[in-house]
Formats: sequence, structure tokens, C-alpha cells
Amino acid sequence: MIRKLCVVGGTVVAVGLAEPSFAARMPSIPIIVKDTTSYYWQVVLAGARKAGKDLGVDVPELGTQSESDVNGEIAILQDAVAAKAAAIVIAPIDYKALGNPIDGAAKRAPIIGIDSPADSKAFSSFLSTDEVEVGRIAADGLADAIKEKYGKAEGDVAIVTPQPGVREFDARAKGFKDELAAKYPDLKIIADKAADAKAASGLSIMNDLIAGNPNLRGVFASTLVLTEGAAQSIADNKKADAMKLIGVDSDEKLVGFLKDGTIAGLVVQDLYRMGYDGIKTALAASKGEKVEAVVDTGANLITKANMGGEKQQALLSPKVR
Repeated sequence: MIRKLCVVGGTVVAVGLAEPSFAARMPSIPIIVKDTTSYYWQVVLAGARKAGKDLGVDVPELGTQSESDVNGEIAILQDAVAAKAAAIVIAPIDYKALGNPIDGAAKRAPIIGIDSPADSKAFSSFLSTDEVEVGRIAADGLADAIKEKYGKAEGDVAIVTPQPGVREFDARAKGFKDELAAKYPDLKIIADKAADAKAASGLSIMNDLIAGNPNLRGVFASTLVLTEGAAQSIADNKKADAMKLIGVDSDEKLVGFLKDGTIAGLVVQDLYRMGYDGIKTALAASKGEKVEAVVDTGANLITKANMGGEKQQALLSPKVR
């Protein structure tokens, strides 16, 4: 309680004034994600929420309910600016469409980008996974799994990716191919298959690869849903021992496949860190502190052998609530 001395009818009295609430003094740093219903983004939000608690920041959790709702995300960004946020963390849905809105927003508050870029040079900092490195890690993991089974890192392998044109997925494929060419010349890519973003497509393509390539020793599936489909095919065809699969990201289903050996390894992004460090960086930028222009939030290969480790468990099963 704050007391103020006032003169009332010639008498000095102390008048109690309500103390400003702590929440009212907290800086507001909203985080805007692509799809609040997605488990992927719920992990990012969980990291941001924890940063808010640790750092004394109000963190409104915002976003659309579809990664195709470009106009919705632009409107959310504009509303956050109008609400006089101290800084804003955003994962742009579309590279081109979010460029100008981010340029405009950055004139009012520091903008921290996460996950995917936009056509703007106005970001105070950008935090994301190095997607080329994801591909390299996958190549190393696949080579190790094939070597463990067959004695040498040699034989036929394949890639299953989304349709070309998405920056991060194209970068993963590039990293995988470059790493094989540089370090594992005896691993030959005999198929490079593109599919839409559905587990059923991954299943169908993997069935075709198994049927048409009896000597296939390994596969890299570059997204979560394609990994789910490919893993289901390997399980259905009982090929887990002969054919090694490396996938990307994780959910409960993929963790089960990893545990039973259907999947040889998962390259898992540190989404929780992305959310946490996004808020931490935004707070620093709002105070005028120097922040790194680009931050790699990291990715790790998790296998059946190491999945019980504390760090690996935190990546595979982050607490979203």
C-alpha cells in the first residue's frame, strides 16, 4: 500500500492508494507462432512461457490455427504492435508476405524472428535450427547405423522429402547429400522421392521403395509426417533390421518406433530452447542491449542407445503444460 499525505478540511490525512500491480509493470512480449494447435508450436510456446516466468515478462501466446493463414498472422502482428508490446517474437508463415509487415512493425518495437525467415532485414535477431546441419546430422546417423549392421558405411540409400520449394526442407536434403558426398562415397543415393505433407504419402513411397529396391539399406525422411509414414511401412514389412531409417522431429508415435528399433535415429530440434531464447533475446533487445543477429538453436541425433539420457528425454518429451 502506498500512502499519500493530503489536506482535507484543513487537516493533514494519509490516504491509501493501491499499489500498482506487478503485472502492470511487467514488459509485454507476445510470441506469434504459425499454428497454436500444432504440437510442434506448443513446445515452442512452452519454452516461451517458462522464459516469461523466469524473467518477469508477460508473454501473450498468439498465432493462427493454420500454417496457411497468412492474413491472420499479419493481423495478429499488427494488433501486437498497436498494443505497444515491448518487443515481438514471430515465426513468419510466408517469406514474401510477412516482409513488409515486419518492416513496419520493427519501426515500433524490436522484432525477433524464429524458425523460418521473412523477406525483411528489420529483425533484431533471428533464431532457428540450421537446416543444412539437420541434413548433415542425418547423414552421419544413417552411415553409423548402416556400419553397425553391415560392417561398413556402404550400399544403396534413399531420401524421402516434401515437394521442392520450401527453404528448410530443401536445405535438409542439401545437407544430407553434401555430407554423403564428402564423407561416405560408398553410400549411393538410388532414389530421391518427393511427397506431399501426409503420413500416407510417406507410407506409400516407402512401400514402393521396399518393393522395388531389395538391396536398399537406409532411408532419410526429412519431416515428421513423412518419417511416420516411412516408419509404419518398415514396421508393416518387417524391415527394421535390414533397413535403417533416420527421421526428423518427434512425437509420441515416433518415440515408440525409436524405442522398438523401427527407427534408427531421429534428428530432433530444440524447439523449447527456440521459444525460451526467443523471449530472452527479445527482452534484451527491448532494453537496447546488443543481441546476436543469428542464433542456431541446435539439433541432436537421438537413437535407441542414447534416448534414456536426461537431455534426450527433455527433447523427446518436453513438458508443454
